[in-house]
Amino acid sequence: MVQKIHRVQLTDEERQRLRALFRGGSQPVRLLTRARILLLADEGHTDEAIAERVGCNLSTAERTRKRFGGLGVDGALRESPRPGAAKKLDDKQTAMLIATACSTPPQGRAHWTMQLLADRIVELGVVDRISDETVRRTLKKTRSSPGRKSSGVSQK
Repeated sequence: MVQKIHRVQLTDEERQRLRALFRGGSQPVRLLTRARILLLADEGHTDEAIAERVGCNLSTAERTRKRFGGLGVDGALRESPRPGAAKKLDDKQTAMLIATACSTPPQGRAHWTMQLLADRIVELGVVDRISDETVRRTLKKTRSSPGRKSSGVSQK
């Protein structure tokens, strides 16, 4: 049997705290999975046995045990930041975009287009630059009632 570099040895207090997660109302599934992994690792189970018993990937068991070794219980339970691009518009900028989309379109136009909206919020100084696609995605995410009448914004 291979000796584990990152052994999980919980204190009585840590064990009680982890077990309490299962009794205290609803918790995110990932948090409960990590707690189970730590409790089983503390009992001396192998990563393979833990992964099978918990129903997770072997790498999840290994990674959780390793994070415990470096960061303790809180670090092992905490969600890691996920990669991805930062939001293009903050809440205030999104509100300005929506307000502009709800306003009267420019003279000679029946509807706002995505490009006209993008140009207008740049013109207003809300952002330095923005694509019509970002405008479209942002407005699509904010539509709360798909059954309502058109918002006056054209997709073209």
